[in-house]
Amino acid sequence: MTIMVLNSCDKKVATIDFNDYPVYTENDLGHSYSPDFTVIKVWAPTASDIAVRIYKEGNGGSPIESHTMSLETAGVWLVRLEGDYIGKYYTVSTKIDGKWLAEVAEPYARAVGANGNRAMIIDLDKTNPEDWAADSRPNQTNYNDIIIYESHIRDLSIHASSGIANKGKYKAFTELGTVNASGQPTGVDHLVELGVTHLHLLPAFDFRSIDETQLELNKYNWGYDPQNYNVPEGSYSSNPADGPVRIKEFKEMVMALHKSGIRVVMDAVYNHTGFTEESNFNQLVPGYYYRQNADGSLSDAAACGNETASERPMVRNFIVQSMEYWAKEYHIDGFRVDLMGIHDIETMNAASAALKKIDPTIFVYGEGWTAGGSPLPDSLRALKANTAELNSIGVFSDEMRDALKGQWNDEKDLGFVSGGLGKTESIKFGIAAAVAHPDIDYAKVNYTNKPWAREPWQTINYVSCHDNHTLWDKLKLANPTADKATLIRMNNLAQTIVFTSQGIPFLHSGAEFLRSKKGVENSYQSPDSINQTNWELKSKNKEVFEYTKSLIQLRKNHPAFRMTDADMLRDNLKFIDTKDEHFVAFSLINNANGDAWKEILVFHNASAVDNNVAIPAGDWTVVLEDHKINESGIRQAKGAKLTIAPISTTILVSLRAE
Repeated sequence: MTIMVLNSCDKKVATIDFNDYPVYTENDLGHSYSPDFTVIKVWAPTASDIAVRIYKEGNGGSPIESHTMSLETAGVWLVRLEGDYIGKYYTVSTKIDGKWLAEVAEPYARAVGANGNRAMIIDLDKTNPEDWAADSRPNQTNYNDIIIYESHIRDLSIHASSGIANKGKYKAFTELGTVNASGQPTGVDHLVELGVTHLHLLPAFDFRSIDETQLELNKYNWGYDPQNYNVPEGSYSSNPADGPVRIKEFKEMVMALHKSGIRVVMDAVYNHTGFTEESNFNQLVPGYYYRQNADGSLSDAAACGNETASERPMVRNFIVQSMEYWAKEYHIDGFRVDLMGIHDIETMNAASAALKKIDPTIFVYGEGWTAGGSPLPDSLRALKANTAELNSIGVFSDEMRDALKGQWNDEKDLGFVSGGLGKTESIKFGIAAAVAHPDIDYAKVNYTNKPWAREPWQTINYVSCHDNHTLWDKLKLANPTADKATLIRMNNLAQTIVFTSQGIPFLHSGAEFLRSKKGVENSYQSPDSINQTNWELKSKNKEVFEYTKSLIQLRKNHPAFRMTDADMLRDNLKFIDTKDEHFVAFSLINNANGDAWKEILVFHNASAVDNNVAIPAGDWTVVLEDHKINESGIRQAKGAKLTIAPISTTILVSLRAE
């Protein structure tokens, strides 16, 4: 995620024992609609009164009705509205300590008006596209088979070169046959051509930084400022003012991607809210949903003004039930958890368990760190160091990322692919997917001194994402005198290492054709001119795209690169001691993971000169050499020595029998 300056609250919460608050365990908060009546329930245990106001419009106008809620049980208030209220909007307002607080959309709202200030009463069945009941998740055998592609909904289609009519919208993902000016596939067809299995979408829930009533302003944001967690963002719909439209169009997007064989991952930002004091959580139950320091001030491990207190039962319930809702109602296939290290381990495991009951192939992964300190003890948090305690949850490897390209917060720092020193053990750490391996010197690994993954699929390997510079920009900044050809070699070497490593590979959108953000490091609110995906680059840098596509196909064709458990990995992945700061080599043996290739030798040379290496005797076929891939064989390797070209990978394979 990015660090943003958001609305924050300097007030200190009085010493409150939130453990004394009642806990409501049912999953029916929010509104329940039928043509005969609608029931609205909210949890607000400290309120002395709650008013519900009904509106015809999502914005503006005066309430047409006002109702008083009744306190039922466990801090839950209820009102039953007789008659058919479909399409009406409502707000809730609590009275606490003799003061009426603001009107807000209650946190469990499933539909809202433009800008999300009022909830909407809706029949969700009527938002389903045709054949929605028949929608199914694309096949997936193992987590290790996952290949993630990260994109922002607006970025993917907004550029004139996209050939997409519904630019910046959910419906862009329903368009097939789109091409750039050179006839190269764009949009969803591009994803299919590339071969990725999962599309990770940056936040698509309702966030607050875009004025949905003035979309002509073209204001941009990544969306890491949550407002209504259970509602799709309106600015990506064709009509934000019509509550059901965004819901149906989001479902159409998911269904279209599923039909194209691509699963959908949602960026889940439960670690903080866009507003603090003014948030719908705080207007209903002041202080409860946010973590405090010992002096009562708000803690801020998110660096966005607040952090949520996932360890409190009703916060945990909200997070788990929200993720369940997206998986069931929208058929979401996975969740990338933003700043997962802020959440407690118990909550993350509860969410994972609930999702596995819906579909055991749903994948959860997240950032195993925070943006600042938290009062919750490290031992209780879903940090990278505690990955072994997380059940069926993956974690990003920043060890691999920064070892490849250089430190994230130092644009001049050289990574392994740029000739940087002291990176080899961190590269090996990533190749082995952060599991324990006897050939790694953990004292020389960046950011950690021990393995943290139990199984290889728990590790997400990547070299760039939406945060910080694109890979291409980082390489240019760190290597200002290098020509384009050399920078391309660095780029290709980095992606080769990611896609031939164990674990799960992750690709930042556009990296496959050298996407640039014009050197902007933190582009969360930069305009389209910085963030948009320029599809002409696919033609301009066609060789890079074709190479990346071939890398993905190589990985998909050969299970040795995606072993399913740590014991198999240790038995079949053997590092070769090169004693060279610019060289990493390893072998995959024994038809690893059922691979047709008996043995695979991989040599990564980051040096600017040729590297001559000894190879075992035998019949070897070169399948990857000097940024060219041919799985049928480029040439045969004969003799005891092999020359590895500068800043490149060479892969040899043997089919020999025992």
